[in-house]
Amino acid sequence: MTDTLTIAMAQLNQRVGDLKGNADAMLEWREKAGTVDLVLFPEQQLIGYPAEDLVLKPAFQKAAAQELERLAAATADGGPAMLVGSILKEADGLYNIVALLDGGKVAAVRKKHELPNYGTFDEKRIFAQGPLPEPVEFRGAKLGLPICEDGWLPTVCSHLKAQGVELLISVNGSPYEIDKDDRRLEQVFAARVAETGLPLIFLNRIGGQDELVFDGCSFVLNANGAAAHHLPDWEEHLRITRWHKQADGWVCEGGELAEWEDHPADIYSAMVLALREYVDRNRFPGVVLGLSGGIDSAICAAIAADALGPDRVWCVMLPSRFTGQLSLDLAKECAEMIGCRLDTIPINPAVMAFDEMLAGSFADKEVDITEENVQSRIRGVTLMALSNKFGHMLLTTGNKSEMSVGYATIYGDMAGGYNPLKDAYKMTVFAISRWRNKHKPRIGLGPDGPVMPEAIITRPPSAELRPDQKDSDSLPDYPVLDDILLGLVEQELSVDEVTARGHPREVVERIERLLYIAEYKRRQAPPGVKLGSRNFGRDRRYPITNAFRSG
Repeated sequence: MTDTLTIAMAQLNQRVGDLKGNADAMLEWREKAGTVDLVLFPEQQLIGYPAEDLVLKPAFQKAAAQELERLAAATADGGPAMLVGSILKEADGLYNIVALLDGGKVAAVRKKHELPNYGTFDEKRIFAQGPLPEPVEFRGAKLGLPICEDGWLPTVCSHLKAQGVELLISVNGSPYEIDKDDRRLEQVFAARVAETGLPLIFLNRIGGQDELVFDGCSFVLNANGAAAHHLPDWEEHLRITRWHKQADGWVCEGGELAEWEDHPADIYSAMVLALREYVDRNRFPGVVLGLSGGIDSAICAAIAADALGPDRVWCVMLPSRFTGQLSLDLAKECAEMIGCRLDTIPINPAVMAFDEMLAGSFADKEVDITEENVQSRIRGVTLMALSNKFGHMLLTTGNKSEMSVGYATIYGDMAGGYNPLKDAYKMTVFAISRWRNKHKPRIGLGPDGPVMPEAIITRPPSAELRPDQKDSDSLPDYPVLDDILLGLVEQELSVDEVTARGHPREVVERIERLLYIAEYKRRQAPPGVKLGSRNFGRDRRYPITNAFRSG
């Protein structure tokens, strides 16, 4: 029986569906780990997470089984064992598993017991529930292998403790959310350690997958609750941990405690990494976006430059007769500060053509929001034409405050392939803009200095679709609007409850009405990175046709 273990934590990226590529990467990181006993990989690292309904394809299941056998065969060389997350198809269902690969074979398999079925998670419709897992014997140590949600709830870890487990190893695919890194460590997994009196390894991945982004933030806790290791956020990392069997159990030697980003730096990094992965993995040469001289498009251009490098960011100013000289000047200065390309394409010729085309049909109608929306749609058509011709993906730049109340033009400024600000309220946009003007993210590829003129941050927001237009003409000021929306959307409060926070009832009722009637627009919006607990999409699945009002 051994009294020492050396365990490598491989905090990796992955690519959904690239089974061979993911397996090859694991073998490379196994080699990097050197002479350790065991190398750990995140949940479903072999197939990519979340693979959604891909896992239901028989051909996919077969390929996953073949790659797992190939990985197992590689351990016949006498080197480190591997703990690999994958799927397993059996007669009674499909399982989310971890497999211990050692000595050239699959030495043990454990199936996920707790299947999350909330928010972005939909595992109960895909996977069968595994039984409460039993310990795995490895080099004389009894390991407990809770898979992600198995560790977020107490049942599995308590069962493993009762079965004589000595060390908990929790492999995860835990997406980023604001404040989630602290919640994982200080609330959830610290509680598992306190309940069981066992040391615990928490391993997570990094990288983006469609609307999700994974922040890493893996860690090791000793049985007394003290942190022995923190792995960095947002970056791949290999950490060797050394364990010693003492009279009262296994103890991990202390190592580096990486500092994780605070707000709003973490929000900005989430946007950068998510956009980078989406653009690169879908093989776009770069991005194109409309740069208006306003804060939303300016911070999107900065995010894109930090994600891809300024040379892959193409900004286009699309002025109309309502565009002020200040907007033109600020857009030009912003592009120069970021170091990206800026073209100017006036839309007046197209606006005049549409006015002429529609003159007969609109002859007895007053000018209204219709003509404003035509301008936005002309801009959308122009940007999509550039995207089609040159291959750059079109970024949309609307924030969550606007999308909540429908202040976006469908087939206009909503047209595009991805929106970095989709889950960011307007006050968050201000916060990350101020932060980025003073700091460069560790993972950023953009300029070291400020990325936008201060006047872009301080000027009153406006769509500039009519003379002297301001957002506050028809909406509450953004601090007020965002507080109402946080109540209605993030906290699911009623009109009465939001009114009790000090807001006029008629304003709250109006915002709730706008929120509900804009659902059809949001269903047609491009994807964007999830930041909070209630993003528009899987976290909040509301009907389009909806007569309910809480007021």
